[in-house]
Amino acid sequence: MNSYEVLRRPVITEKNTMLNTEGKYIFEVAQDANKLDVKRAVEEVFKVEVAAVNVINVRGKLKHSPGRRRTAGMTRSWKKAVVTLKPGSRIELYEGV
Repeated sequence: MNSYEVLRRPVITEKNTMLNTEGKYIFEVAQDANKLDVKRAVEEVFKVEVAAVNVINVRGKLKHSPGRRRTAGMTRSWKKAVVTLKPGSRIELYEGV
């Protein structure tokens, strides 16, 4: 699996942008990716040094259609990674968002 298949997209929320000041960046990653895969991918794609990687499996939520109580569905489950960079490193992609 190459680096661009491991990293799906950056997760941009208000909480995550506050974590950027601490050197932590959040990405949606492939379901079968592990911490080492994520570390290698971030270092290769963004040319930064990674200090730590934490991986979280996010379960899908049950959703009901508005006005139709019988029709229920699920949002998709996905995996996210919290990447902590070494001091002095930062990802420029996030800074412009």
